[in-house]
Parts: sequence; C-alpha cells; structure tokens
Amino acid sequence: MKRTMLIGLLLVAGRVVGYAQVQDSTRVYRKRVLENTEVDFLMSIYKQDGDNSAVGGGVGTEELTDVTPTIVVSLPLNDDDVLTIDVGISAYTSASSSNINPFNGNTAASSSNISTKSAATTIIGKRGEDDDDHEHSSDAQPGTPWLASSGASRSDALASGHVDYSHSSDDRNFIWGTNVSLSNEYDYTSFGFGGNISHLFNDKNTEVGLKGAVYLDKWRPIYPTELNEYNLYGSNFLNQGYFANVDVINQNGTVSSSYFPSGFNAITNRGRNSYSASFFLSQILSKRLQVALFFDLVKQDGLLSTPYHRIYFADKANYYIGDAAYIPVYTTRQNRGVYQLADDIERLPSTRFKIPIGARLNYYINETFVLRTYYRYYTDDWGLKAHTVNVDLPIRFNQKFSITPSYRYYTQNPVKYYAPYETHLSTEKFYTSDPDLAKFNSNQYSVALNYNDIFNDFHINRFELKNANLKFSHYARTDGLKANIVSLGLKFIIQ
Repeated sequence: MKRTMLIGLLLVAGRVVGYAQVQDSTRVYRKRVLENTEVDFLMSIYKQDGDNSAVGGGVGTEELTDVTPTIVVSLPLNDDDVLTIDVGISAYTSASSSNINPFNGNTAASSSNISTKSAATTIIGKRGEDDDDHEHSSDAQPGTPWLASSGASRSDALASGHVDYSHSSDDRNFIWGTNVSLSNEYDYTSFGFGGNISHLFNDKNTEVGLKGAVYLDKWRPIYPTELNEYNLYGSNFLNQGYFANVDVINQNGTVSSSYFPSGFNAITNRGRNSYSASFFLSQILSKRLQVALFFDLVKQDGLLSTPYHRIYFADKANYYIGDAAYIPVYTTRQNRGVYQLADDIERLPSTRFKIPIGARLNYYINETFVLRTYYRYYTDDWGLKAHTVNVDLPIRFNQKFSITPSYRYYTQNPVKYYAPYETHLSTEKFYTSDPDLAKFNSNQYSVALNYNDIFNDFHINRFELKNANLKFSHYARTDGLKANIVSLGLKFIIQ
C-alpha cells in the first residue's frame, strides 16, 4: 500500500515538474483574473421633491423615496473566466405616481364595486383591488396634485437581475464578454442582452473596446383614472363606473356633464426596444496622466411616451373633481382639495436616435491628491442637447482612508415636443409636459468616505472586508426639484 502511494506521489510530482518546465520554457505566466469570489453589498436611499409632476401634466408634488438594496457576486470560474451576478430591488413610494388615481384609491379595476357619494368636497369609496379592502372614512379628502393619494400606484418595487460572463486571453490583452438582464415592475418588463470586446496593446498603455446591447421591453399600460373610465365605458362613461355617482365641475365650479376627452385613444403598440453600440479608447500618456474617449449610438423604437402622464390643452375647457374653492389656487401648494381631469396622455414619436460623446481625464497630482474629470455632450433627434461636467478630487490620508469631494454640472434645452402645463394645443401631434424633457440646469455636490482594509482585518466567518464606501449627494435643479442621496457599499472577499 505504501509502495503504491509512493509511486502515485512521484507520478504527480513528475507531472507538476514537467508542467513547470513547459511553462518556464515558454515564459508564460498567467495570474488569475480574479483570485477569490467577491461580494458587494450595496444600498442607496434617494429622496426628492419638486413642483412639476409629469403625472399631473406639469403641476404637483414630485415627492419620491426610493430604497435600492443590491448584491453583486463575482465568481472566478478558472484562471481566465469570471461570472458576475447582480441582483437588486428598487422599492419606491411616490406621491406623484400615486396620483395616476388621485381620488382616494378608487381605481377603474374595481369600479364595479365602488359606492361613491355624489359630493364636490368628499369622495368615499372602496380602494382598488391592489389595496386594502375597506372603505374610506367619511372625512376623506378629494384628490389634489399636491398630496399623495392612497391608491395602489403610490408604491411599487422594481426587481432586476444581471448576469455577465467575461473571458481574458492568456496574455490578458484581449477580453470578451457577454451579458443578459431582466427587470420587472408593475407596468413594465425589460429583457436585455449584449456583448463586449476590448484589446490592450502598447505595453497595456492603450485600450480600445466595443460594446453592444439590445433591450426588448414591454409596457402594461395604466392610464389616469378619468381616461381609463372613458376607455372602458365610451361616450356614456360619466354615468357608469367611477363617475356614476361623482360630480364633475367646470372652471366656474358648476356641476357639468360636458367633460369628454375625445382626444384620448388607448395605446396599441406596447413594446419599447433599444439598441446601442459603444466605442471607447483609453490611453496612458504618462505616469501621471490618463485620458479616455467614449462614443455611443443609441436607437429606440416603440412606445417611448409614458401612458400615465397627463396632458392639459390650452384650447380645451377645464373640468375638475373636488372643492371648487381650490380652483383659483390649483397650481400652488395651497390647493388641498381639487384635481383637474386630463384631456389626453403624453404622446411622443415612436423612434428616437441618441448620440452621447464623452471624454475622461485623470491626473495624479501626488500621493495625496488625484484629479478626475469627465465631460459628455449629448444630442438626439428630438432636439435635446445636453452638457455634463464632473470633477472628483480624491484625497488620500493614508493607505486605508480617503475622502472624495465631487461636483457635477448638467444643462439641457427642451425637446421640441415639450410645453408646460396647459399650453399645448389639441391640434398638435406630439406633446409632453414632463419636466425631465424641459430646459433646466442642475448641480450635484457629493462627498464620499472610502476605507480600504488592506490586511483584511475585519471579517465575518469567511467574508473578509476589502473596502467600504459611504457617499452623500445633494442634487438641485433650476426648476425647483431637489434630492438627497445616501449610498453605502461594502466589498467582501470570500476565502
């Protein structure tokens, strides 16, 4: 038995020595692309508010809270191949989107069960099927674009997953990869796939790369309550469903039966496809200076508008549900009890072609400071042109700790289909009052605290901390939108 084991060990040793000799003779040394499995735990909390809700046709609160936990696992399959799996959830609560149905949760989906009292100031009824099944109290307030409703659309969760595979050549100068992704939320599903290649040469001082991606998305359209009822019941909708026992009032506060959104038609094309191709060139010019150039081509087709964004026409009469006393202050936060009924939803072209061009410059000043800069120019065939400038200045205190203050400036002009609340005309073919497509400038100030655990001092069982990052950002736009973002990232190595 001992003799057999000895012979086996000699054979194994011979193979190892032979392999080492072959490796030495060809002078090939391959370091693993990724030594150990790495796990990133990421979390961000985003809070915003503003006065130009797209759901309200350019009027109303934009209050939103979004919490996004994400886990990213990078697995070394062998010396050359890495598999990365990214899974996350984006759970949000939005006062703006809650007003898809602003009337205390009375959705058309449950309109057959609604028992509402006819009153200009109080609307009582059952919630939608996706809400709690109980009646509102008699002191419930009517809709207003400045307060969140209790409808099902107030909150939602986007679940997403992304899988990426990459392969590096023996000399690590050529890398190719492929990826697939899937995300889903209440009214939207996205499926994507793509690939990338990159090549390093000139002693790895130069890198060029190409990326391609395709996204095949599908809407499940939901419409503002009033337009959904019209779509369900046709010309007699004011006497059925939600409107059967609810008074509609005109601009003067008088009960009226003249509201008729004849310009609205339900969406038939529910797909949205995106195709992108990207090119980048990175060059190390000296020990201190590195530059990179980026160029993208993006084509989209299908339903590029958002089905629940309201539009109000200047050449159409105004109609409301709620307390007529608030009509004079409808566009201000003083409006606590009336909601204007839509004339139509946002309509935009079914194709869009985008061209972003960017450049990055990083300069090593000394052991303490590094300057990182970025510029991007964007243009598309909807008429939008934008400029982005970003500056980071990492400051390293020692091997473990650094702090990174950063500043981002952004400016854009409006798309040619944009007009503010109640300024579009019904004779137009395309229209939007989405503030994201309007003219604005924005400033974002950030500071990040970074920690590198170079000796893996902190560990939980087999999880050894590699680095940690805590970042705070404040964002402000010239149209009044403000936001704060806090993000935390922890990277662990599994031994």
